[in-house]
Amino acid sequence: MKAELLVSTETLAEHLADPDWIVFDTRHDLAYPGKGREAWKAAHIPGAYFMHMDEDLSGAKTGTNGRHPLPEIADFAARMNRCGVAPGRQVVVCDDGGGSFAVRLWWMLRWLGHDRVAVLDGGFAAWKREGRPLDAAVPAPREGAFEPKPMLGATVDAHYVAAFRESPKVRIVDARAATRFMGENETLDPVAGHIPGSLNRFWQHNLGYDGRFLPPEELHAEFIELLGDADPALVVHSCGSGVTACHNLFAMELAGLPGSRLYPGSWSEWCTDPARPVATGAK
Repeated sequence: MKAELLVSTETLAEHLADPDWIVFDTRHDLAYPGKGREAWKAAHIPGAYFMHMDEDLSGAKTGTNGRHPLPEIADFAARMNRCGVAPGRQVVVCDDGGGSFAVRLWWMLRWLGHDRVAVLDGGFAAWKREGRPLDAAVPAPREGAFEPKPMLGATVDAHYVAAFRESPKVRIVDARAATRFMGENETLDPVAGHIPGSLNRFWQHNLGYDGRFLPPEELHAEFIELLGDADPALVVHSCGSGVTACHNLFAMELAGLPGSRLYPGSWSEWCTDPARPVATGAK
């Protein structure tokens, strides 16, 4: 296990009183957007700040930029600074959905230059199951020194995807469940299907039965089977709205396959333009 990417519940428990450790809770429910905040108010890891997927980790929607467009960098940086994020401080992110939302914040911080950020392996569910301390107090604001420095090339847009989706060197990996990828059981977006030429790896396949990430060597073997000899730097991650796509990106990093990129708009952006092609079925 790579300590810089994953933190165990045991390690976090040892650092709860460490002022150089900051915890973020990103619990969320796409069908009930207020559920995560309500759950956090009821009980959370002591000192954990709450970040809402729609309000804090996404920006304004235009109708053509997807369901969870990236927020304005200055706005996001201000939120991080109110919570004490600063160079040298360890950030830990968690949710109660296998990391499916926490990875968005993990990716955003890494994208903007803060490398000391890790996902809590097993998340809030493991923390609670193990009987570790919980709190309902709202943590006080802290002074941070986070200065965002966007990593060039970390994202691609719809124009890039349109231009390179048929390239034999580029791989587009879709993190949605197989049924949605195939164009079945679509309940979130107005058009069903996937970007032609993309591959499907459901993000939950990165987890074991206990909700923790699979061992790096197992993830490595599975991604190599999916991607062949593709250069990780030419792998683009997509999903419904650029959130669970980060789960596959994180898993590749954990597997020792760093450098893949995110298509933030993902399917919810792609499908808004009727001129863009749509595929259904397994391929």
